[in-house]
Amino acid sequence: MTSIHTDVLIVGAGISGIGAGYHLQKQCPDRSFTILEGRSDLGGTWDLFRYPGIRSDSDMHTLGYSFKPWKGVKTITDGPSIKSYVRETAQENGIDRHIRFNHQAHRAEWSSDEAKWTITATKSNPVDGSSETVTYTCGFLFMCSGYYSYRGGYQPDFPGQENFGGQIVHPQKWPEDLDYRDKNVVVIGSGATAVTLVPAMAEQVKHITMLQRSPSYMVSRPSIDVWARRLDRVLPSRLAYAITRTLNVQRVDKLYQATRSSPDKVRAILLGLMKKELGSQALIDEHFTPEYDPWDQRLCLVPDSDFFEAIKTEKASVVTDQIDTFTEQGIRTVSGTEIPADIIITATGLQLVTLGEMDFTVDGKTVDFADTWTYKGLAYSDVPNLVSTFGYINASWTLRVDLTCNYVCRLLNHMKSTGTEICTPRLRSTDSNMAARPWIDDFSAGYIRRMVPLMPKQGDREPWINSQHYLEEKKKFAKAPIDDGVMHFDQARDRSPVS
Repeated sequence: MTSIHTDVLIVGAGISGIGAGYHLQKQCPDRSFTILEGRSDLGGTWDLFRYPGIRSDSDMHTLGYSFKPWKGVKTITDGPSIKSYVRETAQENGIDRHIRFNHQAHRAEWSSDEAKWTITATKSNPVDGSSETVTYTCGFLFMCSGYYSYRGGYQPDFPGQENFGGQIVHPQKWPEDLDYRDKNVVVIGSGATAVTLVPAMAEQVKHITMLQRSPSYMVSRPSIDVWARRLDRVLPSRLAYAITRTLNVQRVDKLYQATRSSPDKVRAILLGLMKKELGSQALIDEHFTPEYDPWDQRLCLVPDSDFFEAIKTEKASVVTDQIDTFTEQGIRTVSGTEIPADIIITATGLQLVTLGEMDFTVDGKTVDFADTWTYKGLAYSDVPNLVSTFGYINASWTLRVDLTCNYVCRLLNHMKSTGTEICTPRLRSTDSNMAARPWIDDFSAGYIRRMVPLMPKQGDREPWINSQHYLEEKKKFAKAPIDDGVMHFDQARDRSPVS
């Protein structure tokens, strides 16, 4: 089997992968790169999810790229618009020419003798359904495949679900022909997806019920940033975009830090804002008062108060209870409430995975990422020439993407200038007794808790910390030396000088 070689292989053509391609072209123009994408189009999350109302839960001045101003009217915008933005970025910069669609990477093997990765992928033909195995080799592997399984979302085993006479749908696999007009719909969940679905479907359904085990914090925000639009009218677009991006980052960071230092005060503010939206303290007490502190789980963004407006109508309601069983006509809760349903939507979250559900070996030894330590939140101890992107739990995904891409380019340019081929993070002798912490701590969301056992450990000192503070990381990434005594540099074994 013939292998195709490229200097840098990127896995994934979503926001991260397209961003990686841009930065490589600008900062490492002498390096060839190829992007493998398992699907037939780019966009990642924004190509996969098709449920009603699919939108960002971050503003587009921070979810957008640092190098490409967002020009849409709405700063909290819909999924198709985000995908169009990603596509435009790829086309404007010629990144689309580097993408190999319908290439599902499933295995990566590192050889220290040759200083290269060999990636095995399945190339499928969507027209006739045929497929073939192909291999790529690269000197550096950049994983931009996200953090959840594209095969399916998290689906609890609900009691009695086989008895339900209607249709059960997970938002990750939304049927194009799903007809919910004049139907009774139950949405199980209280996170961002549920909060999006309820107002998007409310006008057409007979009734829609959000069934939650426990409430989430919600905060309303205008979908149109008036201040940003004013700046854009008087300043060059790039400058206006940069200013708004900086202000939005600072605002979100200030809120997050307040939740850490004064959780009771922030809780009171958020509950007060929700009471103003809904006008009922009883409703807040029963259905909108979480048991946890703010940002122990991610806040749910409500653009233009759409969720609150839906709940104030007769078409939508909230039930806070646990499921006893599915019945033929709907759901019965533990308290005995019968909720009629023609369609049940299980907005129960993502099934998180490590590095694109691929198998990895280093010199013939299987890599279990749970046995590794995270290096700067982007690489793994004793795993050479590999970086992956993973965003923040308290800020926009793309902020971390930009930092990671800049680091990778600095790393590759350092290797070129020093004539080295291999870079591997390794524990120092002083790190041998380092206390292990979860890869992400101080965050109680179920989708993260389910993933933590699969992920590398986090240490108690730099650079073995997976920080969730963008402004601090921005300074560290820009100033920290590449050769820091932890990242080790070497030649391929078969090209190493004989002593």
